Amino acid sequence: MYGLVRPFLFAMEPERAHALTLAWLETAHRSGLTRALGSRPAPYPTRTLGLVFPNPVGLAAGLDKNGAHIDALLDLGFGFVEVGTVTPRPQPGNPRPRMFRLPESEAVINRLGFNNDGVDALVRNVARARRKQGLLGINIGRNKDTPNEFAESDYLFCLERVYPLADYITVNISSPNTAGLRELQEEQALRRLVGNLRDAQERLGAQHGKRVPMLVKVAPDLSDDDIEAAARVLGDLGVDGVIATNTTTARTAIPDEPLARETGGLSGAPLMNKSTAVLRMLRTRLPENIPLIGVGGILSGADAAKKMAAGATLVQLYTGLIYRGPQLIGECVEAMRRRKEAPSRGNVPPHH
Repeated sequence: MYGLVRPFLFAMEPERAHALTLAWLETAHRSGLTRALGSRPAPYPTRTLGLVFPNPVGLAAGLDKNGAHIDALLDLGFGFVEVGTVTPRPQPGNPRPRMFRLPESEAVINRLGFNNDGVDALVRNVARARRKQGLLGINIGRNKDTPNEFAESDYLFCLERVYPLADYITVNISSPNTAGLRELQEEQALRRLVGNLRDAQERLGAQHGKRVPMLVKVAPDLSDDDIEAAARVLGDLGVDGVIATNTTTARTAIPDEPLARETGGLSGAPLMNKSTAVLRMLRTRLPENIPLIGVGGILSGADAAKKMAAGATLVQLYTGLIYRGPQLIGECVEAMRRRKEAPSRGNVPPHH
């Protein structure tokens, strides 16, 4: 069915197509027609982060920035949906155009810049969601005009507000579209920020009577030394999990694309190898009890299985949905199920 709709959507400006797709999805959900999209995978419960996910395939942050379509997205068959990135105050993001499709490369470049309605709007939307199936992650960031020396207060502000509503929370310090944000991944800055957020997480856990896992999302453009340092810090601080990875600023995988000169984060097929290499390196350096979510370049079930082989317990999709549609969800669940049930092939074992 998506094959019939895709040419129509691809004829539109990408951001307009994005908004229209979410509106259609909402209508299908409210009309009970989501099953017609044919993406519902059979259950494949996956235990990790102290939670039970109905299946290990989730939606990456960025598609539903304000948490306005949680039930409709879960209805597609995702085991979990991550909303955001949300910031303390509303902000419009970067000037348009800021999203570009590269169909030849099955890729997208975006420089949206954390456009969102602010954390209070997201909290209202999440509170309204029924969430009868699947789990919810909430991805938090800092406002564009908050200098890095005060970034911690933005993250704490968001953490405190979303904590009671989230199944897990992601700290986004890896978007390339907010100036200076990635500098928070530098070893000392990372230790200070995540250390203080971990303290707040423990305090909020006592206050709300429940422990909500906190994950950190890293960039694919870190050097080997940076990955070593990040793994050391995140291991020392005992974060609950790591998401590998965000989008890339590199263009080496798309040398012939006319749109390669557009600034922003590159996602989709050209990101697969780079993000999986970072994932594999993190798995060998992080303590075994810290699970990884693999994201970046998954356009087939085989890609999801490769993330699993590299050490991911869960995976997330975004750009793959634009090119493949909802059927990709079930395809990835089945490929991960087959890989889990197959005899060991000497790869890094899936983490539990």
